[in-house]
Amino acid sequence: MVFTTSPRCDRVVLHNLTWQQFETLLQTIGESYGVRFAFDRGTLEILKTCLDIERYKTQIGTIIKDIAEVLNIEYDCLGSTTWKREAKLAGVEPDDCFYLQNESRIRGLSRFDLDRDPPPDLALEIDLTHKSLDRLAIYARLGVPEIWNYDIKRKELTIYQLDADNYSITETSSIFPQIPVREIPEILDRHRQEGRLATRRKVKDWVRNQISE
Repeated sequence: MVFTTSPRCDRVVLHNLTWQQFETLLQTIGESYGVRFAFDRGTLEILKTCLDIERYKTQIGTIIKDIAEVLNIEYDCLGSTTWKREAKLAGVEPDDCFYLQNESRIRGLSRFDLDRDPPPDLALEIDLTHKSLDRLAIYARLGVPEIWNYDIKRKELTIYQLDADNYSITETSSIFPQIPVREIPEILDRHRQEGRLATRRKVKDWVRNQISE
């Protein structure tokens, strides 16, 4: 096992790990230490989260829930659950993730097997610094249909949709096709001085306006 750290010490990268070593680290560290894992064919990145990432994860995750509520779409939010497939040597913990189109298929499940169960319909990634691993390649091997990537510094939301084995950038979400979700950063910026409840009301009004046009 070989490891490296980034200059900012916000991550650790381990090389030449077996799948069993990855599983052991997951069990040892668990999901409650403020870190995110990404595993790609023997390389493991352990990325430390921070206040800004958690704040935007919560804000955008709440907007996703509010859009679903206004559109009367059932959903399940599974946060930073670890998704993995040993056969693909792939594993990742998103900042947030949602079942929407496949919510009824996983309703009530407490354990998941991606060789049998569908992956989340939507994964949310919040970027503050450059990540060492190509998470899109990992998500593609897990079969996640859509990724939203929010760049904090650029205040930009990029939508990726899976086509066969690769992602392409698109202007429209396949999950909420009638909603211009790339406007979400502008909405957050416009209402950043308002309280959480006031912002949620504005978001719901924005969604209603979109579907009434």
